[in-house]
Amino acid sequence: MTDVNAAAHSAEQAERFATSVLEARRTKTLTAGDVARSIVDVSRIPGALRLPRASVRLLENVVRRAATDEEAVRQAWEVVSAGLEGRAGGEVDFWPARVLFQDFTGVPIFVDFAAMRDAVAADGGDPTLVNPRIPCVLVVDHSVCADVAGCADAAFENQRIEARRNAERFSFLKWAGASFDNVQIVPPGQGICHQLNVEVFSPVVAVDALHEGEELACFDTLVGSDSHTTTANGIGVLGWGVGGIEAEAAALGQPLPMRVPEVVELRLTGQLPDGAQAMDLALTVAKLLRETGVVGSIVEVTGDGVAGLTVPQRACVANMSPEYGSTAVLFPVDEQCVDYLRLTGRPEDEVRFVEAYYRAEGCWGLEGARVYGRTVELDLGTVRPCLAGPSRPHNQVFPEGLRERFRAVAEQNGHGDFQTLRTVPVGASDEALGHGALAIAAITSCTTATDPAMMVAAGLTAQKALDAGLEPKPWVKKVLAPGSHAASLLLERAGLAAPLARLGFETCGHGCMSCIGNSGPVLPGMHEAAEDLELASVLSGNRNFDGRISPDVAQNYLASPALVVAYSLAGTVDVDLSTEPVGIGADGEPVMLSDLLPSAAEVQEVLDAVLSPSLYEEGTAGLFDGDAAWRLLPDAQSDTFPWDPTSTYIRRPPYFEIARPCDSWSLDGARCLALLPDFVTTDHISPAGAIAPDSPAARYLEERGVAPEDFNTYGSRRGNHEVMERGTFANVRLENRLADGRRGGYTRDLLTGEVVPVWDAADHYGDAPLVVVAGKMYGSGSSRDWAAKGPVLQGVRAVIAESFERIHRSNLVGMGIVPLELADVSLAALGLDGTEAFSVAPFDLSVGGTVTVRAVKADGEAVEFPCRVRVDTETEAGYLRKGGILPYVLDQIAH
Repeated sequence: MTDVNAAAHSAEQAERFATSVLEARRTKTLTAGDVARSIVDVSRIPGALRLPRASVRLLENVVRRAATDEEAVRQAWEVVSAGLEGRAGGEVDFWPARVLFQDFTGVPIFVDFAAMRDAVAADGGDPTLVNPRIPCVLVVDHSVCADVAGCADAAFENQRIEARRNAERFSFLKWAGASFDNVQIVPPGQGICHQLNVEVFSPVVAVDALHEGEELACFDTLVGSDSHTTTANGIGVLGWGVGGIEAEAAALGQPLPMRVPEVVELRLTGQLPDGAQAMDLALTVAKLLRETGVVGSIVEVTGDGVAGLTVPQRACVANMSPEYGSTAVLFPVDEQCVDYLRLTGRPEDEVRFVEAYYRAEGCWGLEGARVYGRTVELDLGTVRPCLAGPSRPHNQVFPEGLRERFRAVAEQNGHGDFQTLRTVPVGASDEALGHGALAIAAITSCTTATDPAMMVAAGLTAQKALDAGLEPKPWVKKVLAPGSHAASLLLERAGLAAPLARLGFETCGHGCMSCIGNSGPVLPGMHEAAEDLELASVLSGNRNFDGRISPDVAQNYLASPALVVAYSLAGTVDVDLSTEPVGIGADGEPVMLSDLLPSAAEVQEVLDAVLSPSLYEEGTAGLFDGDAAWRLLPDAQSDTFPWDPTSTYIRRPPYFEIARPCDSWSLDGARCLALLPDFVTTDHISPAGAIAPDSPAARYLEERGVAPEDFNTYGSRRGNHEVMERGTFANVRLENRLADGRRGGYTRDLLTGEVVPVWDAADHYGDAPLVVVAGKMYGSGSSRDWAAKGPVLQGVRAVIAESFERIHRSNLVGMGIVPLELADVSLAALGLDGTEAFSVAPFDLSVGGTVTVRAVKADGEAVEFPCRVRVDTETEAGYLRKGGILPYVLDQIAH
């Protein structure tokens, strides 16, 4: 078959294509060293060797897992034809080999599993039928908070506080680990799930857990309940973040329906210049691809520049995929990859099998002439040290432009006086601070801690600063949260932990921390200063959305760990470090940024001395053991969970009781809960961070005897739907046009006319249907299942928006909320003010289609406008007919 595109026009060629797919489904044996496994060899399918490597992975997936030969041929054709034409394609089923959870998103998933077991038992069935069928790893990494910082026992104290606050959650997780099959729980204090996934859990070639009989090898694929699951793309693993609801379905052995994505080529040339680090590259790529437009696409990295990037550098770039909306950013499996597998302790025979497998499937390295939908080029030589912010990861800014960026945003926020200093009591002294004072400097997150070179660069920057006689600024809270114990050991073996500690960067723990909003309180005096000052943070993370890092911090900038150290010494972002000194040295001379940042050669010299397999062997020793507090928790196995009616952490959710199964869907007189602008993120919707003392969630906890100091965070209470529904739409930066100018989690109660917390209005509406109306890219950002679960519990039946972010749209459908996308009309043109009553005539729940929404104002005037029903696949339509993905899966299990 010379041209697979002609298959649609030639019965003979179509038959040849079908024959090749069926031949591929007949497995063959691949042997490397002492490892021999069966494989589905898709390289024999016409056109496969010209497909993007990401498409080859999807091709192998559908050929191996399709239920029938006919489905295998159909789905294979969808993948091949779309790939060779450089476009998005039709619907296929994606069967990930494994699932990765972190605890914030993982706890409610296992709570849902427990509730499903109850539902099966109540129906007279076997509750153990509800059980993960593919390998699942949950890493407890998101609940640790930097309550204590800047002292030698910070990590110990924070882990002690975490254990006390989260004993109920942790007990539940130990029950889950003992009661469900195919589940591994990594206790708190071990590292970030994405870093451990790359260092420990990614096999790169997996074994099909759903295949019975022979041991069948396959491409390592995964989905995760955290959007930065894409970190694994740096090691050649195809995976991405999904909503917790979809992750549940995958774990239970259900396929994830998807449309074959367009694959965009990112061609790298040249090499990184001296001084440029992986974070600088990641932020450069974020800006480039956000401008290019790759939402919903898979980006595949090619070009001669790839070979010069280490696997951790690749992982840093891949980690940022959600920040520009792509599904994944896939790097090749090549010599760098297998060397990294050896470095991190994978068995030699398995490493050899990885190389043999990728060669057999035609996916080794950058071999072959591939077809892409579009090509974007980047000369690595143009990358230089940079930051991004103050509230979007793709808003790149260089040190010379930071002051201008900061001041422009500060003026928009009403802070335009940059001359007058305020006296702020910090510790034992009073400090004269102005706008831009740095409240938090954090070396944290899977984005950068994964890369040993960046951690070393931070340590060398600290050492150079101390050698020059620079002193830490007392008002800056410093957070150091290595992503794994191997990263901590690296700094210790290199002699760089001590200089970081002398500048205040003591290890606070091994977990997500600042990126998820767990920076803890700012230093005493800075909280009060936030009322008058535009405070800032600099962090080596991947997220800096409004209100995420700290409620006291107005502007947040992402940067490499070395720049985090430098700005902590400057103490402000209202500075141009390209021309102004970081500080004055002991000799009275200015110390410039260029004096502090190490060269690539200096970093490499340290890495050559300390980077070895023993580092990772020691770093992962006792990975599943946990500390004394964890080991003392009960772990008794049982078929169903013994719910505690007094628990404020773990509650049985009501999703099966509130589900609305139907074949025909309609709205009649729905109230608008919120009228929102463009680019509302899931951080604006989903409860996150600290629980404010005057919030509905706080009232709920106080009514149940919880003291304010024990409120903990929304993330830690995700297993309690009653807390989470009260915190939905409660972000302090939310701009709801129904709140009469009041910023935060407020709306107008259309029954009383009063502006009240969103939850109070939703509760007052009772069982009346509600809608949310929004602008472009509703649900941008992280894949947060509570951004869909919370609204459905509040009574939201539909979201009407100009456009949706990919993952969040899918999550809405999964919870039974219908996404309605404005068709050829803007929100502004409609002139809606949110007081209207919204109706939609009954229509059958099926793929796509257009409906007319009727919005009636208080004076009786009606506005009608068309909306596309964003139900994109037949499986999604099936979810809605059952009332959501959980009732759908339960029905599949029961029958």
